[in-house]
Amino acid sequence: MNMLKHIDWKVRIGILLVILSAILYFLNFTLFHDAEKVWFYLSIDMAFVPLEVLLVVLVIESVISRREKSIMLEKLNMVIGTFFSEVGTELLTEISKFDSKSRKTNKTLIINENWVDEDFINVKKDITNSNYFLDIDGTNNDSLQFLIETKEFLKGKHKFLLALLENPNLLEHETFTDLLRAVFHLTEELEKRKDISNLSNADYQHLKLDTERAYNIMIYEWVEYMEYLMKNYPYLFSLAMRTNPFDQEARVELKDP
Repeated sequence: MNMLKHIDWKVRIGILLVILSAILYFLNFTLFHDAEKVWFYLSIDMAFVPLEVLLVVLVIESVISRREKSIMLEKLNMVIGTFFSEVGTELLTEISKFDSKSRKTNKTLIINENWVDEDFINVKKDITNSNYFLDIDGTNNDSLQFLIETKEFLKGKHKFLLALLENPNLLEHETFTDLLRAVFHLTEELEKRKDISNLSNADYQHLKLDTERAYNIMIYEWVEYMEYLMKNYPYLFSLAMRTNPFDQEARVELKDP
């Protein structure tokens, strides 16, 4: 009995089904006393097994897997949307003010409803081949104010970010997981420093690199998410365009024609 407890439930069901099949064949032979027909139908059934495997494994399993993957991606994009609503959009808005090539970046990333697949492909390729540098240092009052405010902002989102990191579904999305790690690391780096306004130049450079890391990954993920919204949820895409962190003229309120 102890040995049976350690056998996987699938194996136990398999053994049970084999025994049940043997009993049914035995009953057939007992009732009709025709061993030749029993063996004939048994051989027919065995011959059909490879076709059943083909049907179940390659066709039905494939359909189920695609369905499960579609549901998983839907859940992932809900999580990604929550991240940008709670943290990402506001963080991008503030960080982009210190982008050394902000004019070029902003012009490239003003996405609208007229974009097609090729536009998204080109901008993602451009992001992948670019490094975005930030003009953040300890001698600039704007930089100091940004770091102080970012520290307070991310501190308030600490539990939210931690909960996202613990989401097992994110294991399916490697780049977004990297983004969360980068933002969470920046959060910890800022939280550990009690006085942002009294740090060494080396320390400010370290925080600058941490911010740049998060910024570079976040831009790409934001574009991917915008593409997803445009194709699947036009009403959410409309709001995302009106809160575009790279469009200085973007307004949530709609204007009369």
